[in-house]
Amino acid sequence: MVLAGPGSGKTRVITHRVRFLIEQKGIDPSNILVITFTRAAAVEMRQRYQQMAPAYSAPVSFSTFHSIFFTILKHAYHYKASNIIKEDVRRQLLKEIVDETDIEIQDENEFLNDLGSEISRVKGGRMDLAHYYSPNCPGDTFRRIYEKYQNGLAKRRLIDFDDMLVYCYELLEQRPDIRKMWQQRFPFILIDEFQDINQVQYDVVKLLAQPANNIFIVGDDDQSIYGFRGARPDIMQSFGKEFSPEICKLNVNYRSKSEIIALAGRVIGHNKNRLDKKITGAEKDFKPGSAVQVQEFQGMTEQNEKIREEILAYRNRGIPYREMAVLFRTNTQARAISAKLKEYNIPFVMKEMVPNLYDHWIVRDILTYIKVACGNRERGNVMRIINRPKRYVHRNALADAYIDLEELELFYEDKDWMVDRIVNLRADLGLIADMRPYAAVNFIRRGVGYDDYIQEYAEYRGIRAGDMYEILDELQEASKGFKDFEEWFAYIESYGEELKKQSEKSRQRDNGQPEDAVLLMTMHGAKGLEFECVFIPDVNEGVTPYSKAVLTEDIEEERRMFYVAMTRAKSHLHIYYLKERFSKEVSVSRFVGEMLGAEDAESSRISLSRKR
Repeated sequence: MVLAGPGSGKTRVITHRVRFLIEQKGIDPSNILVITFTRAAAVEMRQRYQQMAPAYSAPVSFSTFHSIFFTILKHAYHYKASNIIKEDVRRQLLKEIVDETDIEIQDENEFLNDLGSEISRVKGGRMDLAHYYSPNCPGDTFRRIYEKYQNGLAKRRLIDFDDMLVYCYELLEQRPDIRKMWQQRFPFILIDEFQDINQVQYDVVKLLAQPANNIFIVGDDDQSIYGFRGARPDIMQSFGKEFSPEICKLNVNYRSKSEIIALAGRVIGHNKNRLDKKITGAEKDFKPGSAVQVQEFQGMTEQNEKIREEILAYRNRGIPYREMAVLFRTNTQARAISAKLKEYNIPFVMKEMVPNLYDHWIVRDILTYIKVACGNRERGNVMRIINRPKRYVHRNALADAYIDLEELELFYEDKDWMVDRIVNLRADLGLIADMRPYAAVNFIRRGVGYDDYIQEYAEYRGIRAGDMYEILDELQEASKGFKDFEEWFAYIESYGEELKKQSEKSRQRDNGQPEDAVLLMTMHGAKGLEFECVFIPDVNEGVTPYSKAVLTEDIEEERRMFYVAMTRAKSHLHIYYLKERFSKEVSVSRFVGEMLGAEDAESSRISLSRKR
């Protein structure tokens, strides 16, 4: 087991190990299997190896988990590529199943994404459905959806990517003859990025490695940040207990300045579920404050202005834009800083597609209220908002293509309580029409009662209302600078176009056409990368660690993510936190306190104020 810390040069370890096995130990190259997690990583490793090593008569197998497992299934079950369900077909199957359930969902796309991820997590963790609690579906709805989904795959004789892993495990466990054939084919197994492995992948590897157990793994449990895919850092600990391997620690970080390494080490040291290691830097001495700056801001406006200033200052000192990155906990945080960079014509690229705030179903509800208030009474628009909050208006009352609210009153003239509701709606719409955007959003939330509707919906779904309120807070904050609806709606349209352009830029970068631009990306997306200058904004409780992280293991994963973000920086690391976010007071992240050696987040604030 090679425990390889950030910046320790671990990408060379596997290829040199393969060469050592062949040249020094006389191993047949065809008996060596190297497993990585992505096709790109497998291709890169193969190329590195081919450049380094002479041509051998038999090639080494460089493969992803899915690729080698599917190869095993092909030999046993004669599967073809056509047996793997395509993503659009999988999504349609899930949609049809969900349509048959009685669950009320407002954003189908978001729900289907969450559902697909949840099914993958259950399969990857080999979880027992009988004891599984779904965060997305009430009651036993998830179990029924899961079973219908599996039946749907079976009827079509299709498998999904997670089935490849599960079926491969079942095959090797139940068929000793097939297991022995593959054990003899690949008696030497090497695995990169082992901290990203999930339970079923680990179980298959253990079966393949028997009886010699010639396994060589490289990884860093402190950089295990894909819990949503089923990766768990304790699998590396299990490996240590089950195999009692030789352990080699690559504990020198050649990437980052020593101050960055030391402060990052303080943070990750607070995790209990980790293998013992201490990362040091290549440089021996450092001055505190030379590489890391921690700063508090009143709000996002001041913070983003500071990021802009620092980017231009570094650029003037000769550091290219492409050597600078702004790292976020969630991709939605990129909206505000991207607008600031665009305003000053600073080139930037978003690695992940930022979801358009104005496409979210909650935001569309608010914007539809405004459209209806401004006179757009098309049936679809009125239908969207009439029962949000509940007014108990039946769709039969909305039969015309254009809805006249006075006629709607006549429809319910024998029910005074319904007439009162429609009269109040008309009055509210009249008020909204004369408001500025910020006031209108606030009034729809609190005066009309949309926030109450969100609370009710969250309770029904068994999800957090706070996450949905944050969408509303962000929308309200975004509406501040506009004097009327016309100006705001024009901006919304141009913003959507800009996001499409950014998506195209990102694709060009992925296709090997990089430009000199600042990178905006999530902490997840930054793993494996490095930059001269790194900015981490919004380092506040509720953002990092994320508000959904409640359990100890969730907080530890959040800490690992922050550690990964910190260690992307080579020379300059800026950690910024806010006093207010979306006009609400927020606390500095506990990670800042840990980094500065404070007892808790509040004492870190005191420590910082003393330093200033």
